[in-house]
Amino acid sequence: MTDELLKWRSEFPILDKTVYLISHSLGAMPRETYARLNDYAETWATRGVRAWAEGWWDMPVTTGNEIARIIGAEPDSVAMHQNVSICQSLILSCFDPTPKRNKIVYSELNFPSVMYVYEAHARNDKLRIETVASDDGITVPLERFLDAIDEDTLLVPFSHVLFKSGFLQNAKAITERAHEVGAMVVLDSYQSAGTVPFSVKELNVDFATGGSVKWLCGGPGAGYLYVRPDLQQQLQPKTTGWMAHEQPFAFETELRYAPGITRFLHGSPAIPALYAAQSGYRIINEIGVERIREKSVRQTMRLIALAEEAGFRVTSPKSAADRGGTITVWHEAAAAITKELIRREFIVDYRPGAGVRISPHFYTKDEELELVIEEMKNIRDARAYDQIEKVGAAF
Repeated sequence: MTDELLKWRSEFPILDKTVYLISHSLGAMPRETYARLNDYAETWATRGVRAWAEGWWDMPVTTGNEIARIIGAEPDSVAMHQNVSICQSLILSCFDPTPKRNKIVYSELNFPSVMYVYEAHARNDKLRIETVASDDGITVPLERFLDAIDEDTLLVPFSHVLFKSGFLQNAKAITERAHEVGAMVVLDSYQSAGTVPFSVKELNVDFATGGSVKWLCGGPGAGYLYVRPDLQQQLQPKTTGWMAHEQPFAFETELRYAPGITRFLHGSPAIPALYAAQSGYRIINEIGVERIREKSVRQTMRLIALAEEAGFRVTSPKSAADRGGTITVWHEAAAAITKELIRREFIVDYRPGAGVRISPHFYTKDEELELVIEEMKNIRDARAYDQIEKVGAAF
């Protein structure tokens, strides 16, 4: 079968020397990123301070418009930030909890950095957190999650795809339940954008956050924040800065919020990271997430079959409808096997309780799926991991 998406493979230099199956952690860098970073340096070198007026100042929104196409958002509804922790803090700063509306609901399998933000704010006793338990450390029961969302709930920050296991949560049901009781949702699409098709507009989420490090192949330092258009004029973030001012270069001492998405900016943006991120966005938009998902489902199903045939236990959900782009494979020495795989140029990673995380992307060859499972089997059968310290702290 001809794989048309492999024509993009030559655009990613690291694929020449490795079996790269870790796009859930750091997507491969597009070759064009060299040129984009050179453009940044050349612009700074030749235009100096004039670069701000010639495009730099607008980049948090113009770059956000490329993300908007990927996540099904309207133009000018996405602002770029350095990371998701900043985005979550900024969202939370828009609200003043009351005794009757002060609960935050998320699962115990949420990404820890997100939980840290809310736990830190909860120290002032104005917020309380309800954590939804998982029975297996891999999935979160939907009904249990929905039951936790009640009239006391202020925000529901939840991961579209769980980072550890690849479990795909029902964003529509969670959003509808939150809105039913007057709460708002923050969709963390870090592990879904670029590999799982969705539309923030169709889901009617209030906010969405994510970053470019993973499936978007945009590198670190380029997080994004979506704010539903009808909320943009209503909210006034307390985490703010001069870029959120209606007339920033007036240097007024009193803050007057800018209209639209720009009021959700703060201090000066990380311009080099925005240059670096654009190449990955362009490729994802040119291919289309639907085509990426079609290949991902086919390859992850094949990975599951290969792993089970080799005698490994797959811990991620077996149904494609319940799974993002990652397969997790368990062995008692999974951490050590992962370390040995990386030494042999099979780039994967490990998460405690889940096992080896393996993620094909649109640039992955089918034969690489067979190669990685065969290599895992060889390491296991030869007990080649015996001399490796069996801890997962490095992963």
